[in-house]
Amino acid sequence: MAVRLDELAVPVIGAPMAGGPSTPGLAVAVSRAGGLGFLAAGMKTASGMSDQIAAVRKATDRPYGVNLFVPGPPGDGAAVAAYRERLRPEAEQWGVTLPEVIGPDRDDWEAKLAALLADPVPVVSYTFGLPTAEEAAALRAVGTTQVGTVTTPEEALAAEAVGMDALCVQGPEAGGHRGTHRVADEPGELPLLELLPAVRQVTALPLVAAGGLGDGAAVAAALRAGAVAVQLGTALLRSDESGAPAAHRAALTELPETVVTRAFTGRPARGLRNAFIDRHGPYAPPVYPEVNHLTAPLRAAAARRGDTGAMHLWAGTAHHLARTGPAETIVTELWRAARG
Repeated sequence: MAVRLDELAVPVIGAPMAGGPSTPGLAVAVSRAGGLGFLAAGMKTASGMSDQIAAVRKATDRPYGVNLFVPGPPGDGAAVAAYRERLRPEAEQWGVTLPEVIGPDRDDWEAKLAALLADPVPVVSYTFGLPTAEEAAALRAVGTTQVGTVTTPEEALAAEAVGMDALCVQGPEAGGHRGTHRVADEPGELPLLELLPAVRQVTALPLVAAGGLGDGAAVAAALRAGAVAVQLGTALLRSDESGAPAAHRAALTELPETVVTRAFTGRPARGLRNAFIDRHGPYAPPVYPEVNHLTAPLRAAAARRGDTGAMHLWAGTAHHLARTGPAETIVTELWRAARG
C-alpha cells in the first residue's frame, strides 16, 4: 500500500483544506489526474473521516491521503474570554450567540488514529505538529506513508526524528493555516524557494513544496528548488469539485490582498484581507482551537449572508490565478505548463 511521493505520475498533491473545501470528489479528481488527492480530517469526527474515506474508495482505486490536525495543549481561557467580550457586540448585531465555555478539544485524535490503524489508508499527513514516535511506528507497521508538515528546518528535524517518510515544506505564501508546530510561534517569512534548500540542508527526506504555486512557472521553480512534488490548495478552490462556497470563490478574484491573521481561529492563517481581520486581528490571542470554536457562529452567519467582509476566506498569494473547471483538467494543464 505504501506510496512514494517521488514516484507520482504527475507530481501534484491536492492540499487538504479543512472546513469544507476538500471533498471526496476533489481528492478523486486529483488522483485521477495522476497526482495524489487528499481528504482533510481536521475538524471532523472520526466517523466523518471514515465516511469520506469510504466515498473515495468507492470512486477510485488510486492512492489518496488523509490529513490530521495534531492536538496541542489547552489554551489560555482568560485570553479567550477577553476576545469573546470584544466580539460580543458584533455577535449581538447579527443575532449570534457565542459559546460561553470552551473546553479542551483533541479533534477526536485518538479515535481517528484507531480508525486508521484498523482500516489503513495509503498516506497520512500531519498539520500543527507531529505524532509521537510510537504512533508513527504503529501507522508505519500497517503500511501507511506519513508526511509531516513543516515550516522551518528545526521542525523538519523533529519530523524526521519521529519517523516521517516525507515532508511537506510550507512556505509563507500558502493559503490557510500555517503549519507551525506550536500555536504561539510566529510563522517564518523565508520564501518557499529559499525554505526548500534550507530544509534540504538538514534532511534527505523527500520534500513536497507548498505555498503560492498558482501557475506552471511556479510549479517548475519549486521542483527545481528540490521538491519531488508540489501541493496545491488555492489553485483548486474554484474547481468544480471544491466545496468552497460561492462567495469565497468569487472573492478570490475580487479581493486584492492577503494577510496572515489569527482573527478567526487563534492560529496564524493566510486569507483575503477583509474588515473582520482589520477590526479583530490585532486582538486575537494565540489560542487554538478555542478561538476557532468561539468565532464559528459568527463565521457561519457571515457565510449564510455571503458577507465577504466577515467570512474567513483562506487564500494563498497566487489566489488571482485560481481557475474554474474540473480539477482533473486544472491539474493536467498546470503540469503541462510546468513542463513547458
